Amino acid sequence: MITTKRTVIEELEARGLLQDCTSKAELEAALSAGPISFYCGFDATAISLQAGNLLPITVMRWLQLYGHRPIAVLGSVTSMIGDPSGKSEERKLLDQETIELNMKGIERQLHTLLKGEGESDVRVVKNGEWLSPLSFVDFLRDVGKHVSVNTMIAKESVRARLENREQGISFTEFSYMLLQAYDYFWLFTEKNCRLQLGGSDQWGNITAGIDLIRRKSNSGEAAFGLTIPLLMTAQGTKFGKSEKGTIFLDGSRTSPYRFYQFWLNAADADAESYLKKFTFLSLEEIDEIVRAGRERPEERSIQRRLAEEMTKRVHGADALPGILRATSALFGGDLTLLSREELLDVFSEVPNSELSRAELEKQTVIDLVVHSGLAKSKGESRRLIEGGGVSINGVKMSDPTAIPGERALLHNEMLILRSGKKNYAVIKVSM
Repeated sequence: MITTKRTVIEELEARGLLQDCTSKAELEAALSAGPISFYCGFDATAISLQAGNLLPITVMRWLQLYGHRPIAVLGSVTSMIGDPSGKSEERKLLDQETIELNMKGIERQLHTLLKGEGESDVRVVKNGEWLSPLSFVDFLRDVGKHVSVNTMIAKESVRARLENREQGISFTEFSYMLLQAYDYFWLFTEKNCRLQLGGSDQWGNITAGIDLIRRKSNSGEAAFGLTIPLLMTAQGTKFGKSEKGTIFLDGSRTSPYRFYQFWLNAADADAESYLKKFTFLSLEEIDEIVRAGRERPEERSIQRRLAEEMTKRVHGADALPGILRATSALFGGDLTLLSREELLDVFSEVPNSELSRAELEKQTVIDLVVHSGLAKSKGESRRLIEGGGVSINGVKMSDPTAIPGERALLHNEMLILRSGKKNYAVIKVSM
């Protein structure tokens, strides 16, 4: 339910979600006059959407909340070619079987993230529906003759590749713009879709579609385009990646815990912006969260609220309690409250080693610390323990010569060792 008096364009601008749009005054008038259909395309280059895709999906959701009708176009054909926009080299070509598998995963996520009531529910379509029946000659006659090569070359996505003499651009990728332009023309003609949105690197493709509609359509209605800023972190790196790689929305690719940690670890300079761009909290509430967070920056309350909101949005509210337990455990909480799966997830990236059960029964605390790699020698291990800096499974160790043995195992298979505040190691015990 929308309670703000701002128009949807004003809301997007206030949140930093609007880069450019065509005929802004006319677009605002069209959006204010009643529900319109709009679309955004998603090529099936992976089996899951990633964090970066949440930006256009958020804009789609805002339009949906204002009563407009979202269409998500899956590139069943264009995924076989690859969009050159924002790429410095040719994309790897995917086979049809991989694309079909990827589309199934993406479609499930879109239905979850853009669920609505009645006509406001998202419609997911595949562009093979209208592109596959076209013959090459028909496409050249019906589409190609309406598009100037001079105009295509002038588009940033193409020009940048043409200037790269080593890589260049293939005819396949050069044709991508025509296919996307035809997507928009078909949706405009058959589904009365009047707005296309995408990242700022899509501006050339979007305006190519608008030009094609203007040349081929006799409806008399205007078609519009809207782009969203490409998001970079405060360090100047591409948003949506962590030190370990891409942040996926599929919990089997990036666990809910890792997803939560990605947002929790946002830099102070980014967190406020992310609250505005990615959440549906009111701007007034965000201002209050930020004000309180700046007063006590050590608590990282802005990041915590951001991580909670995004985790609930993507993985559901039921995932949050377990994640909060796991996060607490990482900072000295009770490890025994975590399930085996949660422990393996939380400590999946720390150094790990193995012991047999027979060997475990002979290992003192000193030996375990050395075996884990937290100390290089028994002397160093003893000093750490006697200084109160070592814990096993969250319990501080005071006797260097004690033998924890099998009774100390978590879930009958592992020990979690910590030295100081942040140095962890896992010892997995086998039969």
